[in-house]
Amino acid sequence: MKYLDEYRDPQLAKNLIERLRRKAFPKGEIRLMEICGTHTVAIFRSGLRELLPPQIKLISGPGCPVCVTANEDIDRAIWLAEQPGVIITTFGDLVRVPGSSSSLHLKRSTGADVRIVYATLDALQIARENPDRQVVFIGIGFETTAPTIAAAVQQASELGVRNFSVFSAHKLLPPAMRTLLDAHEVKLDGFICPGHVSIVIGAGAYQEIADNYKVPCVITGFEHLDILQGICSLIDQVESGRAEVENRYRRAVTWEGNSAALRLIDEVFEPVDCTWRGIGPIAKSGLGFRPGWKMFDAADRFSMPDIRVKEHPGCRCGEVLRGVMTPPECGLFRKVCSPRDPKGPCMVSGEGTCGAYYRYHKDSGQSSVASG
Repeated sequence: MKYLDEYRDPQLAKNLIERLRRKAFPKGEIRLMEICGTHTVAIFRSGLRELLPPQIKLISGPGCPVCVTANEDIDRAIWLAEQPGVIITTFGDLVRVPGSSSSLHLKRSTGADVRIVYATLDALQIARENPDRQVVFIGIGFETTAPTIAAAVQQASELGVRNFSVFSAHKLLPPAMRTLLDAHEVKLDGFICPGHVSIVIGAGAYQEIADNYKVPCVITGFEHLDILQGICSLIDQVESGRAEVENRYRRAVTWEGNSAALRLIDEVFEPVDCTWRGIGPIAKSGLGFRPGWKMFDAADRFSMPDIRVKEHPGCRCGEVLRGVMTPPECGLFRKVCSPRDPKGPCMVSGEGTCGAYYRYHKDSGQSSVASG
């Protein structure tokens, strides 16, 4: 079987694939959604889609934090970069994401001080080295990065660094999972739950989804065998009519999660309503500063004007993020949108579905996965 030689244990992988191929699938197609960009890339790179029987459909969901950042938040970050004396710090992928009419990358080329950092503490250090300038960290990510940002804010407070602030565009994954299920746009039979996020929030965070929606949730790691074993667990649950939370990543994930990380998040941030690209507003799905930490909130520190958002015509990142369509169905894909010249965030990010399709998937005519 093609690709199997690349697996850590090719024989075990072959046995699992053959076990899946022997199944009769009396219920027809089984649609599983991964909601982690690292899983998305690993699935494509491993050739898993080609190895699985055709009745198993893998759907990429809103698992890329850069991709789900709303266009208005990109525009606000660009506006901040235009302010005199401001240094913008952020992670690398966000710099090239196009907003309504520009990007942080373009602003940097015309003189804005935009710096890529690898950790929030790097941004705090830049603020300490430039006490006469305002340093804003553009905070994106899911529950995985939020604790490190909260820790940097606490350290800024302890050190008395007053020229440091964070523009918070954090997202919480479980509310988005519930919103996808409530929308009924795509029939989903199970979730491949994210490894990194689950280390923080714990396996128990998905119990409500399994109980209330009767959709099984399996947490997996990122090695090819991890994902394949997770898929097998989901198929077993679907065929037996079960909907449980199953932790297949026990070497890193506990039921309760990382209590220290969760305390950090809870001390500095509180859940707030926020907008997701392609999905829209979701109640209590973001993180905003608690009242006692508002002095580090860039949205409070700067008087941001109302910004008129303009989406790129023809970009279908929203539908891709919801699992309604695949990237090859977008009229821009490979024609005018590529990693070299991206028109939307799903092509920019290293965890984006469009970028993964572009690099690893050769079939540009795959049909829509929507339930119709």
